[in-house]
Amino acid sequence: MTGGQLTTPQTLAHRPFPRRVRDVLLRGSGAAAAAVAVAALHSAHDPGVICPLRRLTGIPCPVCGSTTVFIELGSGHPVAALLANPFTVVFGLGLLFAPLGVQRWWRGFPRRARTSVLVTAAVLSWFWQLHRLGLLFH
Repeated sequence: MTGGQLTTPQTLAHRPFPRRVRDVLLRGSGAAAAAVAVAALHSAHDPGVICPLRRLTGIPCPVCGSTTVFIELGSGHPVAALLANPFTVVFGLGLLFAPLGVQRWWRGFPRRARTSVLVTAAVLSWFWQLHRLGLLFH
C-alpha cells in the first residue's frame, strides 16, 4: 500500500520508468540474497529430495528442480541452474522483470492462449525432469 491505495498491476504500469527499474533491481537483489543464503544453508545441511511426489514415488513433478535452480544460482552456477529446470528460470525472469511491463504483455494474450502456454510449459517441464533424472527412456 502506498498513500492508502492498493498497488495493482494497473498502478504498477503507470509508475515512472526509473521507479520500475528500481523495483526490478530491488527484486533481483532480494532474490540474489535469498539464493545465496539458501545455497549456504544447503551446503551445511542437505535435506535430500524435497519434492513430496518424487520422494514417495520416485517420479518427478513438473516443478522438480526449482529448489535446485535457486541453490545453483546462489552458488554461482547459472548453467547448472538452467539445466535443473529451464522453465523455472524463464518463469523467474518473468517475475523479476514484471515491473517493466511483462505482466501487461502477458495479459494482452487471450485467456485460452495463456492457459495453453502454461499447460504446454508444464508438460514440457515434466518431460524435461523425466529426461534429466533418467526416467524417460530405459
